[in-house]
Amino acid sequence: MGNISRLAVRSAKRGGGRASVAAVAVLTAVITLNAQSEDGFRFKSGVELVNVTATVTDRDGRFVSGLRKEDFTLYDNNERQEIAQFSNERVPVSLGILLDSSGSMTPDKMGYARDAIERFSNDLLGRDDELFFVDFSTRARLDQDWTTDRRAISRAVSRVSPNGGTAMYDAIADALPIAASGRHQKKALLVISDGNDTDSQISVSELRQAIRESEVLVYALGVDGSEMTQRITQPPPIIRPPLPIPIPFPIPGTGGRRRGRFPQIIGGGPIGGGRRWPQNGERVNPDALRQITDDTGGRTEIVRGFGDLDAATARIADELSKQYYLGYARGGDKDGRWHAIRVEVRDRRLNVRARRGYVAS
Repeated sequence: MGNISRLAVRSAKRGGGRASVAAVAVLTAVITLNAQSEDGFRFKSGVELVNVTATVTDRDGRFVSGLRKEDFTLYDNNERQEIAQFSNERVPVSLGILLDSSGSMTPDKMGYARDAIERFSNDLLGRDDELFFVDFSTRARLDQDWTTDRRAISRAVSRVSPNGGTAMYDAIADALPIAASGRHQKKALLVISDGNDTDSQISVSELRQAIRESEVLVYALGVDGSEMTQRITQPPPIIRPPLPIPIPFPIPGTGGRRRGRFPQIIGGGPIGGGRRWPQNGERVNPDALRQITDDTGGRTEIVRGFGDLDAATARIADELSKQYYLGYARGGDKDGRWHAIRVEVRDRRLNVRARRGYVAS
């Protein structure tokens, strides 16, 4: 449905016609005159609220629930801030799903991806969560705008036809203003890809800057392209006199083959003689994905094969349901500079992941 530029057009219709990553993917929410939060904190007109979503885990990586506002301390440029709004309950999310539809996505890979997205949207998310769906190859296509109708998402995913290269960074950049136009306070993107970016016009650093000007959580699931397959073949037998029978030449690498592979989803022809053929010509770049996700409070997860995608999406859905919301009033000028955010918890044995800061613009 159209090309990358049409993504911004669709988001402009929803956001009042002012579509740009800087303008629509707003950094803060302006609280109206004398609006009062549940804990009685009052804002005056023009005071901005900085929203922070925090994920708390123990040393074993398990999510920690039940913390209270007084368990958190929040800093803006090393200055302690009063937490004006707080919630430890699940809040609905406005979420965009971005699926790689490049030529490397074989029918079997796409089948795994469709099944994972189907379960993610129908069984793991809340019914009040709203979604949109984008597929991207050389270009990005907004296949389904905001909806709570899970059947509409399923139909959009079923229509994806893989072809072309991978313009992942462009797709994320153009999905940011759409995510920012969501009606829920928590906004997020989930990107699923099996390869490195090959066709984007925007660079990782430019995308990172755009993300820093938004409040959108970004998650990435990269399916590792280093998964290998091999077919063991025997060359013509070599006769070694005086033995009466032929002995096959030994083939290296035949022992200890790992279990859990999915050879049916690996592209390219098999190669004999113990050589290996990569799943993709372009491997997933975990470092680039982490540059995109980590500033937002989201994260990157690399899975070993498409068979693991279902469990990975389940972990992200679980995380989205067990996060904490914190908000604080920001004073000062919009100086266009980076403001570092730091969130701490009273129990030093726990780990906190949250957005690392924002650009005051």
